[in-house]
Amino acid sequence: MKTAIVILNWNGQKLLEQFLPSVVNFSLNEAEVYVADNASTDTSISYIKEFFPTVNIVENLINGGYAKGYNDALQSIDADIYCLLNSDIEVTENWLKPVLNVFKTDEKTAIIQPKLLDFKDKKKFEYAGAGGGFVDLYGYPYCRGRLFNELETDKGQFNDVSEIFWASGACLFVRSKVFHQIGGFDEDYFAHQEEIDLCWRTQNIGYKVKYVGTSKVYHVGGATLQETNPHKTYLNFRNSLLNVVKNVPKKWFLFVVFSRLILDGIAGLKFIVELRPIHTWAILKAHLSFYKNFFKFLGKRRKLQKKQDYNLHTSIVWQYFALGRKKFEDLK
Repeated sequence: MKTAIVILNWNGQKLLEQFLPSVVNFSLNEAEVYVADNASTDTSISYIKEFFPTVNIVENLINGGYAKGYNDALQSIDADIYCLLNSDIEVTENWLKPVLNVFKTDEKTAIIQPKLLDFKDKKKFEYAGAGGGFVDLYGYPYCRGRLFNELETDKGQFNDVSEIFWASGACLFVRSKVFHQIGGFDEDYFAHQEEIDLCWRTQNIGYKVKYVGTSKVYHVGGATLQETNPHKTYLNFRNSLLNVVKNVPKKWFLFVVFSRLILDGIAGLKFIVELRPIHTWAILKAHLSFYKNFFKFLGKRRKLQKKQDYNLHTSIVWQYFALGRKKFEDLK
């Protein structure tokens, strides 16, 4: 299978200097490497041309964020498998083989995520995807190895190959034909949680999303937007709500939407108690944007097949905060 590793870049020369060498060293025998540049104003492109002549460059005309950036770039990249790789990831030797073997042996698997570990503490799982993602009854995302901000130590507990609900956009392998069949990323998201929507829609047409724990990468995380950045709070809360409107099955739709609005309000109060009112304001802005886009996303919903159910038996908020269950294995 022809594989293309595509790194989205925006003014990230320092990250490319640090992490592109591992990608080139451990990937060129099995894949072509591309940098998709989102109209950078630094010297990223000239740096790549000078020091990494084997790396292909795709230049986007504007910075359309993660979603549009990849949609635009992938139009001009010919491959069977795309690997969408953040610029702040260090890959490891033989990281591609286990993933590509799963694609070769299971044609219904369309999306795969490797094990995501923390570059700053390599024994810990990393927030953005850890050991593979799921969503709970209310559409809140969580991971094997990461519940809210609680990160587990990697003790080999997720060295398996298993079906998951969503794969991290930090390192996401996807069959090109499926990516284009479902229309790629929804550009209204701009950034954050568009990978959950992509995985949801992929499963709706009968494909599987998998985690391959025999492949591992190390992710810095927060290199574009730090966890403390209120804009990240805004995007996460808004886009999670939009995922609910777009994808939740009809019988649960009204219950989940109203419940989410209430739970988000509680989260806003929690930020006030923690003396972080700027994040409360971010949630308020997220809800205003949600109301503004509600009918637009309702229209998108009508065009989608909604076959794929999700975890209707788990409230991650209740289990984590009320019952004190801090590890994936403790969830019921």
